[in-house]
Amino acid sequence: MTEKKPVLWTPGDWNAFFGFGTNILVNLLVLSGLLRFVLKMPDQLVFGRILPATGLMMCLSTFYYAWLAYKLAKSTGRTDVCALPSGISVPHMFVVTFVIMLPIASKTHDPVQGWEAGLTWVFIQSFVLMVGGFIAPVIRRITPRAALLGTLAGVSLAFISMRPALEMFMTPVIGIVCFAVILASWFGGVRYFKGMPAGLVAIAVGTSIAWISSSLGLGYGGMSVAKLAQSVSNFGFSFPTPAFSHVFSGFKFLGVILVTAIPFGIYDLVEAMDNVESAAVAGDSFPTTRVLTADGIVSLIGCMMGNPFINAVYIGHPGWKAMGGRIGYSAATGAMVLVLSWFGVISLIVALVPVVAISPILLYIGMLMGAQAFQETPKSHAPAIVLALAPHLAAWGKLQIDNALGAAGTSAVEVGLDKLGQVGVLYQGLSVMGGGAILGGLVLGAITVFIIERQFAKAAAFAMTGSVLTFFGFIHGEAIGIAQTPVVAVSYVGVAVILFGCSKYAAIVPAVSGVHESHDVLPVPAE
Repeated sequence: MTEKKPVLWTPGDWNAFFGFGTNILVNLLVLSGLLRFVLKMPDQLVFGRILPATGLMMCLSTFYYAWLAYKLAKSTGRTDVCALPSGISVPHMFVVTFVIMLPIASKTHDPVQGWEAGLTWVFIQSFVLMVGGFIAPVIRRITPRAALLGTLAGVSLAFISMRPALEMFMTPVIGIVCFAVILASWFGGVRYFKGMPAGLVAIAVGTSIAWISSSLGLGYGGMSVAKLAQSVSNFGFSFPTPAFSHVFSGFKFLGVILVTAIPFGIYDLVEAMDNVESAAVAGDSFPTTRVLTADGIVSLIGCMMGNPFINAVYIGHPGWKAMGGRIGYSAATGAMVLVLSWFGVISLIVALVPVVAISPILLYIGMLMGAQAFQETPKSHAPAIVLALAPHLAAWGKLQIDNALGAAGTSAVEVGLDKLGQVGVLYQGLSVMGGGAILGGLVLGAITVFIIERQFAKAAAFAMTGSVLTFFGFIHGEAIGIAQTPVVAVSYVGVAVILFGCSKYAAIVPAVSGVHESHDVLPVPAE
């Protein structure tokens, strides 16, 4: 009997391709805007060096994950295996821009030096990911699913869902209408004309509204023929070229870079682990070590070719799978990105399609990921999920305050923490709780799950882990160092002592009906 080969393309891949492809497109549009308008980089550098390197990295990543899905489908004989989504890490896109490249570019009055610092930042993070890939399976095995998915829900709520939701309501004629198109199809099961993908229908509707309103002088979406004509000037073939000298030139800023590169490398480590767990819940178990080392390798290749942004496995695998995505959508997206970035097409799309028409797709993914945390864990673990997502809300709130004060030419310290506190803005609390949010959420969620399960010794172990991570600045702090937030570290020790005492001496009330033992801690798939 001959072995049946997995199907490389299914009808559902069209839905996932347009959905995921537009997700990637949005990120590329935002990335281009940051480089051109925030960092003031010349178009020649943006479209001629950086975006071609970014496209190469993303193509390698999406092709690899398509291959990994092919291998899983072939070994299991299943026809429903969905490739992991991947691309530029969105939180890090802003971090490397505003924390690394912008300060250095402003100080040196040279955007090229800011770019070089970003390349070095990715260089260091790549090795953190590659080394971390070998310890991530252990973390995944001992950590409850509610903690993993709960902190992922926090990312999806604060950093994936909020911005597109706000953009939709700022331009509701386009945003809310497009959102209805997507919800009716992806949640309501509505099929559009001749099976057209809902993502494509939403973009077509939004673009039509924007251009018709512009022709009537209403201006929804900010479309104009002048911008469209100007965008054509960036057409042309640009192949990525090695940027080795620029990568190593950035090492002169190593002191500034290490402050964020290592903790955010760990952030990527845990986030990728969460996303692999999310895919396993949806039925597709991928080897954690291979996923993380692949992210590190393709990020390293990208930075050596001139891309200052880290690659990451995206949240949203269950969403693309629910749309019918399998293997082909990932590879097709990689090919699309290569064409867009190497031929300067992105500038044309910026002028042709309103971003608000794409935002509802990102909100849908955020909704799905947030819901998964509650749907795929025991009901009794819901409090742990809420606590795990709380640090991300704090981090998001602090970011909004920092950006607002920065736009006004000041900062929280200059305004005064006491003055902010008098009007109900507990800035210091947001800063401490939101520091290292993804690790902090994981620790808090795990402690709570084990308390609910009456496994107090395990809860105490996670509390001690939280103390160590806090002491060295990985959580509840702004930078890696010694005794960054010592009071919080000592507080975790106190929690550990109490919980360990409970495991030894306390009279334990039997668990309420419906509380399970830690069946949700899954074994790690074979690497």
